[in-house]
Amino acid sequence: MDASNSVWRLLNDLSTKKGISEVIINNIDNIYIERDGELIRLNVKTTADDIMGFCKDVAKFNKVNFNLNNPIIDGVLPDGSRINIISQTYTTSAPAITIRKYLKSIRTFDESPGIFGLNEKWKVFIQTLVQSKQNIIISGGTGNGKTTFMNLMLQEVSPAERIVTIEDTKELQFNLPNTVRLVSKGTSSNIEQPLTIRDLLKNTLRMRPDRIIIGEVRGAEAFDLLQAMNTGHDGSMCTIHANTPAECLSRLENLFLFAGFDIPMLAVRQQLSTAVDFIVQLDRDRDGKRIVRKISEVSNMEGDRILLQDVGVHEDGEAIFTGLVPKRMKQLMEYGLSSDFFLDT
Repeated sequence: MDASNSVWRLLNDLSTKKGISEVIINNIDNIYIERDGELIRLNVKTTADDIMGFCKDVAKFNKVNFNLNNPIIDGVLPDGSRINIISQTYTTSAPAITIRKYLKSIRTFDESPGIFGLNEKWKVFIQTLVQSKQNIIISGGTGNGKTTFMNLMLQEVSPAERIVTIEDTKELQFNLPNTVRLVSKGTSSNIEQPLTIRDLLKNTLRMRPDRIIIGEVRGAEAFDLLQAMNTGHDGSMCTIHANTPAECLSRLENLFLFAGFDIPMLAVRQQLSTAVDFIVQLDRDRDGKRIVRKISEVSNMEGDRILLQDVGVHEDGEAIFTGLVPKRMKQLMEYGLSSDFFLDT
């Protein structure tokens, strides 16, 4: 990368600062960062030439084209940060650049006390969910830390397991020996019809995975993921864009139907109720900090409704357990959770 380029110099400088989760470049003199949940405008300035040079560098690094016919880049930076660029053809001035920083300081739950507002008991509970191979969906709005939280959970997976991950852009950061990383856009800009996440997921079922991890479910792949969760791939995880656990299930229902099968809604909900074990709902508190808002267990059906019970909630600045014991408690106890875990919560 061009060390003389002012955008690269700015990012290099910001990489030494703690707590920065987002960098936003709206124009040559309109640049923001998000730090500890607060948007801060920087008193810095770049140039139009440097912004264009930076965009070309990013396109080259991601092996994609950036021109009139390809006005959007959705990729990564060398440090693993996620970047989105839209050409000035579709803005009123310079290319709009949004960078979601990969927080290298976040390694594991144990090494990151208080992350996402988790106290010690919540941390232990979430670690046990992963280790006991519950099927987990991480739900949250834009910028609430779904990928970061997924990265934390992946650190709890046993190195003895075979993992296959599927993403549209490589963002997951973990180090497990028996892993295959699949990227739906491929690694070459010359692919005329790259495989979709659903295409890759169908093939993944032939690859002997213990767990299937999908960066984000956005379409008809929801159908195949739920089939996998229901047929022995316990411990599979994904993220989804939704604001509440109930909305998460509703969105999964709709995505399930994108597969094009004429399936009664009752049958769809029955599949959901047996495939998904827990939903971890991410949010931001009143100060803008990322938190786990709820941990909800999917608990079978009542009539035509999927039952949800909130095991833990974040209220008044505090993470608390509701006192409701998960129906899967026996399985959790087999992985070290004490029988009196939910007493005196």
